[in-house]
Amino acid sequence: MLNLRTLIVTAATVTTLAVTSGCAVTRGQSTVGQYVDDATITTSVKAKLVEDKTVDAAAISVETLNGTVQLSGFAKSSAEKEQAEVLARRANGVKDVKNSIVVKS
Repeated sequence: MLNLRTLIVTAATVTTLAVTSGCAVTRGQSTVGQYVDDATITTSVKAKLVEDKTVDAAAISVETLNGTVQLSGFAKSSAEKEQAEVLARRANGVKDVKNSIVVKS
């Protein structure tokens, strides 16, 4: 009886793993490696923004998808907005930068 129970639990576990492992990545989604790369790029861009005293890093959000960095938030001047983009482009792995930062007037 115990062996039958163990066999059923093992079979159910193997079946569940076989079925769900194919669902991990679907069309249009990032692989785990791409996700890690994007997270690394985001961290690198944020670090560059924090290091630069001409940019208010707390007012700027950074998101990365497939190497494309999206900047959003607010800047005090167009020079600050442009500097944030320059810094983002200098980060390793960045393919493109979309700058949606709004300049406060």
